[in-house]
Amino acid sequence: MSAEELWRVSTGKGVKVAVVDTGVSETSSLKGHVQPGKDVTGMPGGALDDYDSHGTTMAELIVGSGRGGGLRGLAPGAEVISFRTSLGKRFPKKESDSAEAIRAAADSDAQIISMSFGGDFMFPEDKAAVKYAASKGKLMFASVGNEAEKKNFIDYPAAYPGVTGVSAADRSGKVAKYSEFGEYVDLAAPGLDIPHWCDATFRSYCDEGGGGTSSATAIASASAALVWSKHPDWTANQVLRVLIDTAGRDWPKDQPSDYLGYGLIRPARNVVKGEGKPGPADVDPITNEKAPVAGPAADGAAPSASASAPAASSQPSRKRASDDERAAAVKSSDGDGNGRLWLALGGAAAVAVIGGGAFAAVRARRRA
Repeated sequence: MSAEELWRVSTGKGVKVAVVDTGVSETSSLKGHVQPGKDVTGMPGGALDDYDSHGTTMAELIVGSGRGGGLRGLAPGAEVISFRTSLGKRFPKKESDSAEAIRAAADSDAQIISMSFGGDFMFPEDKAAVKYAASKGKLMFASVGNEAEKKNFIDYPAAYPGVTGVSAADRSGKVAKYSEFGEYVDLAAPGLDIPHWCDATFRSYCDEGGGGTSSATAIASASAALVWSKHPDWTANQVLRVLIDTAGRDWPKDQPSDYLGYGLIRPARNVVKGEGKPGPADVDPITNEKAPVAGPAADGAAPSASASAPAASSQPSRKRASDDERAAAVKSSDGDGNGRLWLALGGAAAVAVIGGGAFAAVRARRRA
């Protein structure tokens, strides 16, 4: 499933993705595809001034054109809106200002909110901001975290209701050893050995240690943009349902894996082959409960608000029960190469970030 085949049908045109991150600098690859949203850091610069390079890499993975030797993203026809927030060790404060950034993204005309960050603690302000964004019909993706070998506390905002938690798969298709796992993993995407900007000077790319669940989240967001561009009248619930229906897995859909969720994201199965059923516009495909809708499909729907926030906790409460886990290497049932996604570096060299169609899965019974 080459990107070229995808792009003959959909490039993400008409879809906007809010990138809540360290800011997005307008590199050659992003020129004409990034807009300023809001800067909530209080630092010099603005939303289009990336103080770290992380946000710019995420934006390029989503909408990069490949010009100037840059990354070509999976949805090069889409647009990014940058919301700069305070992330990383540079900001050792207890409270995060990400809530303000998420609310601003919710008030923008972006359909998708991509959040390649996370932390161990739940803040009421952040959870309320996510609930607000859900009420506006936004489709939210967040990284589940990269510390499975140390603590495996799946990060917030991935653990909040209404957010799709994304884990990382490696080059062979197996779950990355660092990718945090548990019942808040909803989908998996490529997240290992992906080129990234080395630092905020934007002089060169590095290819060692790149990726993580951050990159997986960006690629999941780009995949959603491809699907939504082809079906502009769908709601966030319908786009997510199709991504779940068409995800690569070899286990029952109602028994999602604690490592790969409902499977490896594969947008071409809908975009190119027309697979996947959108289902009802106002039902969350993960909880099967009424959920807010927005846009053309909202008329006649009866959305309901998300559940009220519980007290703050350092660990997410289980949203789906699980039995003892068991790991098994499984192969794609298609046998047609649909497990392969491609990113272009410099508009010439292709980097295979998923290959072979094989991946490891841990099966667990969880309540949908």
